[in-house]
Parts: sequence; structure tokens; C-alpha cells
Amino acid sequence: MRATTRLTLLGTGIALVATALSATAAQAEDGGEGNITIDKVVVNGGKPVVVGTTKVVSAKVSVTASDDSGIKENTYISAFGPTPNYDQIWYDDGEITCVKVSDTTSTCTGTLTFDPQGGSAINGNSAAGTWRLSTLVSAHDYDYIHRDAATTFKVQRHSTLTVNASPEPVKKGKAITVTGKLSRANWEDNKYHGYTNQPVKLQFRKKGSNTYTTVKTIKSNSTGNLKTTVTASTDGYFRYSFAGTSTTPAVNATGDFVDVR
Repeated sequence: MRATTRLTLLGTGIALVATALSATAAQAEDGGEGNITIDKVVVNGGKPVVVGTTKVVSAKVSVTASDDSGIKENTYISAFGPTPNYDQIWYDDGEITCVKVSDTTSTCTGTLTFDPQGGSAINGNSAAGTWRLSTLVSAHDYDYIHRDAATTFKVQRHSTLTVNASPEPVKKGKAITVTGKLSRANWEDNKYHGYTNQPVKLQFRKKGSNTYTTVKTIKSNSTGNLKTTVTASTDGYFRYSFAGTSTTPAVNATGDFVDVR
């Protein structure tokens, strides 16, 4: 059975009314009334939300808005996934806290919680990609503003990368074989599988240096495995480095030291 991922909106203030941003509302045009403005929207500190196979991942959301009468606490937030089918939108009931920055401005915060082990309304790996955050903010004088895509953020499948350089030690001028594997989380079965046909850099850091330099670029094979050879020249560390994709974060393997004699 395929495992699914669920999303909830949590905070420490008043309850969200998730139905106010239902699938129907999500299709509406941006709108509003009065001079209320949304000044800033941030999800997870501006970084992608990276989800593995077992641990629940939380991402803070903040919406800063202004109106000459001040902002009311009944602010609504929902997050919508990249798939085109509205039955795959993630949102749930939750809570939000609004804190006054000044008489006219407040920042409302909540938490998006991603659980790769359970939930509904998400179709496995198709949830990886660009998400949009929808929000509706109201003012004390009944002004309001709705943004269907107040901001966007990425949800990514956690990646891992290994490396092994051998033989160790090795004579100068002899061949070193460097193997490894690039894998990423699969939300269909909650396991890690090889990430195939991806460019990965082999990098080297000379003993005593803090800087890695790229030796060559190879591609992962049909199972995510990596293998190449280089000539031994001096003591140092080899690692593989993956730059990432829109659905998978960048990752560096921990350097493997080779003693050249």
C-alpha cells in the first residue's frame, strides 16, 4: 500500500477555518477591498521544505499585513501542491497567531507540518515541486485581501550521497577507484531509492586544505550508483557532490581520505 503525506496548519492562536480556502476558493481570482496590504510572506525561512521517509517536518509560515485600522486575527492560510487535480490539495484545520508590530501592522504565523508516513489528499511523489501559499487577511474596518498565490515554496524529497575511494593506502601514480550512490526519499513506499541518470561531481580536497575542487563529472547509473577512476597524486579527501534539482535538494558526501605513498 502506498504511504501518503499529510499537511496540517498549526499555531498557538485562534483556529483557522480551512473551508474558507476550499478547493473552490482556491480557484478564485486574487481580490480584496479597501487599502489593506500584504507586505511580506515567508515559508520555512525562504528555504525548501525537505522531507524524508519517516520524520515529520515542520515549516514556519509568516504573513505580515497592514491596514490603517489594524489587522484582525481571523487570518486564513492554506498550502496547495503542484499537481493540477484539486483532490490532491493539501490543507487542514489548524491555528494561527497574529502579533501586532504597530497599530497598523501585524505578523500572523503558523506551521505547515509534513508527515511522510500518513494522511490523505496527496498522491505520493507527485507532491514534490513548487507549492503555493494562499492567504486571506482581514482588517478591523472590514477591509480584506486575498492572494491565491501569496508566495511559492518548494517541497523536496530528501537526498543522500555516499563515497568510497580505494585502495587505501595507494602508491603514487596508481589508479584510485571512487564509488558511491545517490539516493532520494520515495513517498510511495517510504524507502530510499537510487536517483538515476543524474550529473554528480567528483571533487578532491588536498590534505591541509579547506577547499574542494572538481575533478570530473559523471552520471549516476540505472540504480543510482556512481563509479569512476582517477590517478593517485597526493594525500587528500575525495567526495561526490550533487547540485540538486527542483524536486531534490543538493547534497555532498562526507569526504573519504586516501593515503598516497
